[in-house]
Amino acid sequence: MATAAKAASKAAAKKPAAKKSAAKQPAAKKPVAKKPVAKKPAAKSRAAAQSAAKPPTAKRADKSKSSSKKPAALPTLKVPAVTRWKPQKFMAAHASDKGQQFRKGLRSYASYRDLGISKATGGVVQAHVIRLHGPCDPAVVSIRHLHGVQFQFLYMLKGWMEGEYNGRRERFEAGACWIQPNSIPHTVLDYSDDCEMIELILPGTFETREL
Repeated sequence: MATAAKAASKAAAKKPAAKKSAAKQPAAKKPVAKKPVAKKPAAKSRAAAQSAAKPPTAKRADKSKSSSKKPAALPTLKVPAVTRWKPQKFMAAHASDKGQQFRKGLRSYASYRDLGISKATGGVVQAHVIRLHGPCDPAVVSIRHLHGVQFQFLYMLKGWMEGEYNGRRERFEAGACWIQPNSIPHTVLDYSDDCEMIELILPGTFETREL
């Protein structure tokens, strides 16, 4: 009987061990839980996307470099900052007066009638009537240039003239007027055979430069 009880107790003692081994079986599922970690290819795709996005950035940099190249600036002629007026004299000029005839001047294709304003203002203002001789020859006339002035005003008396002023094209007919700021590049393009205009300039002496 004693031997039978010992055998029964040994058998009973072994049964829990079997349960323990059975309880250890779920641990074999751990490798399955690690499978979702396989997201590394997505990181590579991001890196590939970033590397693929780099060439446009380089192109943009190249565009910014090319756009940074600006055309050479046009010269700005120096003029006195302030016009100091000297005592003026009353004056009057008539077309029939001596010295009021048209004479050659700055341009070979034009004649100028000095109105005597420079003398009356002590050289502060120059005023004259300009008569353009036709027909217009662009090879001689259409030379781009600029003037160093404080103020330049023109009024078309008769005929017409076409000109370009810093890229803007204008046609002036009798009764039209305009001003030309200091150092604005401009070109006479065409005019009628009877073109005449009056011009006022400050100061009375100024620099003209061809471009």
